Amino acid sequence: MSDSLDEYVVVVNDEEQFSIWQAGREVPAGWSEVGFRGSKADCLAHIDTVWTDMRPRSLREALASHDRATRGGPGTGGAGRGAVRR
Repeated sequence: MSDSLDEYVVVVNDEEQFSIWQAGREVPAGWSEVGFRGSKADCLAHIDTVWTDMRPRSLREALASHDRATRGGPGTGGAGRGAVRR
């Protein structure tokens, strides 16, 4: 049987990284089904649509936190580095 005839599910981990897994097999620890099922090509096309930022969630959050701290964003309690004071 070719891959195009097999059924797959889209899975995601805690870092919001996506993959496909053959339907009917137990999903590995740390991964969960997102509710999309289809051919390998359909599942990969779905991932291309929904996974727009390839960075792991922890990296995105760390960078966002750093950005807020250095720009004086909400919750930083100050003007932040590089701010112009008048």
